[in-house]
Amino acid sequence: MGSVVWGCVTDFFTYETTKSVVVKSWSVGIINRIVQLLIITYFVGWVFIHEKAYQVTDTGIESSVMTKVKGFGYHNNRVMDVADYVFPPQVCDLIPPLFLSHIPGVITGACIKNANEPKGWCEIEGWCPAENDSVTVKPMLDVKNFTIFIKNSIRFPLFDVTRGNFPSSMTSDQIKRCTYHPEQNPFCPIFRVGDVLNYTGQDVADLSAKGGEIGINIQWKCNLDQSIEKCVPQYSFTRLDAPFAKNAVSKGYNFRFAKYFKTDNGTEFRTLHKAYAIRFDVMVTGNAGKFDTIPTLINLVAAFTSVGLGTVLCDVILLNFLKGADQYKAKKFEEVVCFLLHTVTWIF
Repeated sequence: MGSVVWGCVTDFFTYETTKSVVVKSWSVGIINRIVQLLIITYFVGWVFIHEKAYQVTDTGIESSVMTKVKGFGYHNNRVMDVADYVFPPQVCDLIPPLFLSHIPGVITGACIKNANEPKGWCEIEGWCPAENDSVTVKPMLDVKNFTIFIKNSIRFPLFDVTRGNFPSSMTSDQIKRCTYHPEQNPFCPIFRVGDVLNYTGQDVADLSAKGGEIGINIQWKCNLDQSIEKCVPQYSFTRLDAPFAKNAVSKGYNFRFAKYFKTDNGTEFRTLHKAYAIRFDVMVTGNAGKFDTIPTLINLVAAFTSVGLGTVLCDVILLNFLKGADQYKAKKFEEVVCFLLHTVTWIF
C-alpha cells in the first residue's frame, strides 16, 4: 500500500517538456500545411465578414424623423390638399376613400313605449343618423402622384457622430426637382407615393378598398474607419399588414374622425367619417463600428493558437496509422529518471 501511495506522489511531482522530432514524410507534411492553411483562411475570412471581430460597435442609435406630404387631387368634384387628406397633421396617413360611419350610442336605461304598442324600445343617446355601410365614395386615386418628404437625423452617442439622410450640400432647388430612385437618385429625400407602393408590389387601386400599412425603413450601417461621407442611409420598403391581407376580418387600415359645427339656433351637428387610409410608418435602424485594438489582438492570438491543431492531427496520424508508429513513439516520448547523488567528503 505504501508503495502505491509513493508511486502516486512521484507521478504527481513530475515535469513534462516538449521534444521536437523531425519526421520527413510527404503525406504527413502535406496534411499539416493544408490544415494550417485552412485555419488561417477561415480566420481571415471570418474577420472580414464579421466586423465585430475587429471593431467596437455602437447600436444605440438616436434618431428623429419629420415628414411632409404635398400634392393635390380631386375627390367628389372638390380639390383636395394636405389639410384634407393628411390626418392627423404631420403623420403620413393618406386618405384616398371616405365612408360615413356612426357610434351606436349609450343606453340611458329608459324604455320608450307607445300606449297602443305591446313592446317598447331601450332609449339610446347618441348621434343620428345611424351608420349606413352601403354608402361608399369613389377613392381619390390621385394619391399616387403625391410626394412624401422625409427628413431623418441620427446620432451614434458612443462615437458622437451625427448624420442626415441627404447631403448638406444639396440645395433647395435640387430637393424640389429630385425624386428618390434606388439607383439613379438614392439620396433624394422626396418619395413619390406611387413609386413606394410599386417597390412593395402594391398599387392605389388594391389599397383603396380596405387601406393598408406601408413601412419605409431607413438603415444606417457605418464603418467609421472610412470617410464619414460613406456613412449614408439605405432605404427599403414593405407592406407591414401583409399577414392580414387575406383575413376575413380586421384587414387593411382604417380610423374614424369627426368634424363638428353648430347651427344658428345652437344645435350641434357633426360629420363622422370612417377613413380607409394608406398609413406610412418610417422606421430607423442602424449601427456604427470602429477599429479597436483589443478584440483584434484577441482574435489574432486565437488564430495562431488554432494553427497548432494541425500538429495535433498529424501526431494522431503518426502515432496510430502510419508504418513505424512505434519508432516514432520511441523518439517522441523519452522517460528520464533523475537520481539524487549524495557526495560524502571524508576528512582525515
